[in-house]
Amino acid sequence: MSASPPAASPARRLRRGLLRLFVLVVCIVVAGVLWNSPIAESPRALWRLSQMPAPTALPVPVAGVAARQVADTFGAPRGRDRTHAGVDIFAKRGTEVRSATPGIVADIRESGLGGRQVWVMGPARERYYYAHLDDWREGLARGDVIEQGTVLGYVGDTGNAKGTPPHLHWGIYGADGAYDPLPLLKAWPDAP
Repeated sequence: MSASPPAASPARRLRRGLLRLFVLVVCIVVAGVLWNSPIAESPRALWRLSQMPAPTALPVPVAGVAARQVADTFGAPRGRDRTHAGVDIFAKRGTEVRSATPGIVADIRESGLGGRQVWVMGPARERYYYAHLDDWREGLARGDVIEQGTVLGYVGDTGNAKGTPPHLHWGIYGADGAYDPLPLLKAWPDAP
């Protein structure tokens, strides 16, 4: 039969409890410092964006273009096997393309149908797709935290739009996939 270990003295239990409390306080302070540091800017913004509701109105993301000038082409056939998952906003080559929402630049790439493109993670974790850009804004980088109106790039005809009039293909992707952005543009207070 083995003897049970001697019970810790009240002083020893108090020291252990105080040590655990001290470690917990240090962990909380370190977590707070890290959360409020520049390193955590993107995670903080992502948290804030995920708590925001999806917008019910948005400005046209191409400078100088009014909502009434944007044709409703969402869902229109594109070839034999796909439909248009956004709207095309026509403007002069090089016209500024601005973020319609606050967000985080999720990706910048040149590939596929969209050519030069920028993806922005916005409110309610919806994704905003800006495609056929002539170029990106100098210095724009993945992970940048941006505000509504931040210049992302410039209207062009890259990707499968090569040779067509310059335009921005703009799409919004929610939890259930792409949806028509034109009603949001028309709901914006400045929309004539």
